[in-house]
Amino acid sequence: MPVDLTEYAEAINNALADGTYCVVATNGSDGIPDVGYKGSMMVFDKDHLAYWERTRGGHLANLRREPGVAVLYFNRERGKHLRLFGRAELHEDGPIREQIMARTVPAELERDPDRAGIGVLIRVDTVEDAYARRTQRREQEVV
Repeated sequence: MPVDLTEYAEAINNALADGTYCVVATNGSDGIPDVGYKGSMMVFDKDHLAYWERTRGGHLANLRREPGVAVLYFNRERGKHLRLFGRAELHEDGPIREQIMARTVPAELERDPDRAGIGVLIRVDTVEDAYARRTQRREQEVV
């Protein structure tokens, strides 16, 4: 089954406004996962999530070294509990960065007045809904 994130766009794109957040997990250099909230998470297109990395902290350092990432979204009122797994690409300049910045919720951009952030584009390979009752998995490309 291919991955299609469009059915989750309304929920994920409004997570911050709903008072919920997406939680991102990256691989720490010491082997310990690093987790944190990302208020700017969005469904970028049917294959990708994206967010504005404004803190330029631990997650960015981790993604520079290892692009594997997991994202958790939970909103009881919307009845959605998602685990999304994929690989991140960092866009420090160029059109993808500009597109991510343009679509970032104003509350997050206001915390980056110099617009020094980096666009993070996550190709989602696996989506699991609550308790893995439904899974979407990207078919592996044959090389």
